[in-house]
Amino acid sequence: MRRLTRQGDGRRLTHAEINRIRQTRGATALLFITDRCPVGCAHCSVDSRPDSPRITDFALFEQIVDQLCADPERTMIGISGGEPFVERRGLTLAARRIADAGKELVVYTSGVWGAAVDPPAWIHEVLDHCACVYLSTDAYHEAGTGPERFIGAARVIAGHGLPIVVQVVDQDGGPARAEELLRAAFGSDWPQYAELVPTQGLPHGRGAELFERAARVPGRRLGACELVISPVVRYDGRVTACCNETVLMGGGPAALRRDCTSGAEVGEAVAGFQRDPLYRAIGTVGGGALTQHPRFRELADRQFGDICGLCWAMTKRVVPAEDNPLLRAIELVGGGARE
Repeated sequence: MRRLTRQGDGRRLTHAEINRIRQTRGATALLFITDRCPVGCAHCSVDSRPDSPRITDFALFEQIVDQLCADPERTMIGISGGEPFVERRGLTLAARRIADAGKELVVYTSGVWGAAVDPPAWIHEVLDHCACVYLSTDAYHEAGTGPERFIGAARVIAGHGLPIVVQVVDQDGGPARAEELLRAAFGSDWPQYAELVPTQGLPHGRGAELFERAARVPGRRLGACELVISPVVRYDGRVTACCNETVLMGGGPAALRRDCTSGAEVGEAVAGFQRDPLYRAIGTVGGGALTQHPRFRELADRQFGDICGLCWAMTKRVVPAEDNPLLRAIELVGGGARE
């Protein structure tokens, strides 16, 4: 496949490099740019629909983007949704400013925009600012977009010299089908263009009807949560301590989210979650180790489906923003923050 002559702004990131950055506290944030998506996948973990909410307060949205860009700790910003490419104005603004601020940009998309051989110039501009694009496909995506759009989007992304990470739910032959599509796009040398990353379906949103929750285990057996060190910021000012979809959509403990009305408040919320001793400890020594804490001891033998359930139970037992010396001591004894 002949590459296009377009050149991006910065270095290219692989899936492994992105994970390494995400595991460094304070280095990343995810901008959830819209609830809206035209695909209608049956397994959508955030229940996105064609008529879901989207950006309406652009003044606030600009403040949010500028706050993320001004944060000296953040070196990489992800943009997801919904489908980010339904937000032309918001996505082009965010991509341009994030790149201008010297941050690495990673966009997550279904490739629904890939019907045209040569998409509109604004899509090329967004891709020019990216360091990597996550392109999702599986039986649920394909039912809504068709294989042609995935193949078209993959070719356009590769034409910008960008690494493609194809995320696919690992069930019913999903990875094998994704490989077929990549071969159709690039031929037998498709691994030069894309990484194939099998994932597990999430039992959130519409996915709650399709995917079983993990087997329940005692709280003491649960480890660290690598996601609690990377906050999510939604287009309307909601900030969450992690990427749990239920929390972002208003479920779970209220202490795990903040609803902000300005960029400054967003910055304060992000910094507050980063400082929080409970979430710092859950992200380092892990929830299981914290069941040694007197306040959490009765959770050691309680059954949980995942670290989120244990985190929620612990959150309900801690006063918001409580600076507990014992929590900090546990974190330090267990190895401290990954920084």
